Amino acid sequence: MPGSASPIAPALLEWHAREGRHDLPWQENRTPYRVWVSEIMLQQTQVATVVPYYRRFMERFPDVRALAAAPVDEVLHLWSGLGYYARARNLHRAALRILDEHGGELPESFDALASLPGIGRSTAGAILALATAKRFPILDGNARRVLSRYFGVPGHSSESSVARRLWELSERSTPHDRVDEYTQAIMDLGATVCVRSRPLCSRCPLAEKCIARRTGRQHELPAPRLARARHRRRVFMVVALRDDGSVLLERRPESGVWGGLWCPPEFSSATAAGAFVRGSLGEAAVEPRTLGQLEHAFTHFDLSITPLLVRCRGAARAVEEGVSLWYNVRAPSRIGLPAPITALLSRLADESLFDAARV
Repeated sequence: MPGSASPIAPALLEWHAREGRHDLPWQENRTPYRVWVSEIMLQQTQVATVVPYYRRFMERFPDVRALAAAPVDEVLHLWSGLGYYARARNLHRAALRILDEHGGELPESFDALASLPGIGRSTAGAILALATAKRFPILDGNARRVLSRYFGVPGHSSESSVARRLWELSERSTPHDRVDEYTQAIMDLGATVCVRSRPLCSRCPLAEKCIARRTGRQHELPAPRLARARHRRRVFMVVALRDDGSVLLERRPESGVWGGLWCPPEFSSATAAGAFVRGSLGEAAVEPRTLGQLEHAFTHFDLSITPLLVRCRGAARAVEEGVSLWYNVRAPSRIGLPAPITALLSRLADESLFDAARV
């Protein structure tokens, strides 16, 4: 209950002072903006992966105004390879709203902050707790795991009753002092000790009273989400290459895989790809050359891409601004590309492959 002493904060704070993480880049010059960007990047992504992306992002976009002023393609370019690209688009949308509605400063009102694109209850609480030490509970993946195990909460957090119980426990566990330290501590414990598989219970400051440890249910709590059957999706991409080294790319719809990023035209069959080559690429080669298969794993499915390389003569195809473009692989522009497509285009820049396409 609010006002009561936290059952876990003293032990967590003591542990964090000794063993927590204190040198992360977003902990330097801690501001609401810097914390916000880090929290969005850390959603479903590990710290070690995020750090280099965060440093580059901050160098280019040191504040909300710089982020809002940039074209979304440049934001996506710096996000390329980090995955879950809706996060980047939401950052940019939120920056525009912050500029228009809040004078370029992140709002300190919880409700105003939580209403921005990509910021929900837990992320808003984390931003305010970490950046301003205001008392708001959080329930990110790490905190959920710690609380589920410590208090022995069965069920998955997607169930409303379980989520409600975990929020009650998060509220009860959040102290009234040193909230910023506590918030970082519970996230650090979940990320480094109370990990999803093989938790390091012997190193946990909460082990003595942890219900999951005492009952041997560390690997049952929190309950996993029911696994979806994985499937494989196969697509064909037309890699139309002009003599000047440029490749035709199209912007993908914002919803779906790689939303808002740029890719070669995609088709569900080689027949459809061939029809596009003959009908839309002018004097392009009718018989494309198949390049090596690309494989990419998403959360719930595997994607197999067959690139079909064709050489385009002359002007080939006119582009529609904002929808398609010719991308020069030897002088690349700053646009958002999925990691597998970046690798493919890098291969195209190789002299031997490029010259082979001209034969």
